Amino acid sequence: MARTDPAPQRNAGRRPGAVIVLSSHVARGAVGNRAAVFALERLGHPVWAVPTVTLPWHPGHGPATRIVPDAQQFAAFLGDLAAAPWLGEVAAVLSGYLGAAHQAAPIAALVAAARARNPDLVYLCDPVIGDAGGLYVPQATAAAIRDTLLPVADIATPNRFELGWLVGETPRTLDATVAAARRLGPPQVLVTSAPCAEPATTGSLLVGPSGATLAAHAAVADPPNGPGDLTAALFLARLIGGAAPEAALAAATASVVDILAHAARAGADELALQAEAERLVRPRATVRLSAVGALHA
Repeated sequence: MARTDPAPQRNAGRRPGAVIVLSSHVARGAVGNRAAVFALERLGHPVWAVPTVTLPWHPGHGPATRIVPDAQQFAAFLGDLAAAPWLGEVAAVLSGYLGAAHQAAPIAALVAAARARNPDLVYLCDPVIGDAGGLYVPQATAAAIRDTLLPVADIATPNRFELGWLVGETPRTLDATVAAARRLGPPQVLVTSAPCAEPATTGSLLVGPSGATLAAHAAVADPPNGPGDLTAALFLARLIGGAAPEAALAAATASVVDILAHAARAGADELALQAEAERLVRPRATVRLSAVGALHA
């Protein structure tokens, strides 16, 4: 079962813990593991990177070859990690895009093994299943994330479409988004692309055990792929680095907005993380934090 309070501040002042990241790997681009690993390492965390599928580029750029690990080999690979003598170094696990439904159970088993070695372990499940255009993974894969991974997660980071699919009703307002996040299950839910009252504004909404906080910012037109992957990694890195949830939300959102805005202005079709690496640590974008009062009613 997921804990009721991940309490990442308990790691403050200690040597940065390692993070196991399980997501897609692309040869070109900065999505999936390519985004998450770079961000986590830039913020000081060693990473054990596990590809769930290997692609030449993001599927949004066009059809391409998919290499999905064999089910037995994938389970055996994660079994090796679960039995590794260094497993106690792991402070967190982050799962993102899955290449197939059969990957969910071995990931859950790895989380359980890592949590047994480190009771303070934080598991963040980024349910990468779709966007406003609909599901872009098979329904069986989306269901496996919903039924196998989210119940053991401390944190989930869906976009608004994903949240709606997972709970069975797409939220249209900020209050409805808070209520849907509450129904999702994990103690903390960070919803990207949350609705805002102001025009040309969007935000990231963090719903936790004691309240909800919105980090609002100007919407970035035609952004490259990868902001969700980057948000999950940065939020997790800040948390296990000792930041309070609201501070982690503000820093992660500001970095993502900063990098997205620069990429959009340059007309880039991918995030330029290497060129903008300093913004992962010291973002310059402005975000407005506000408590969502409806949660406290």
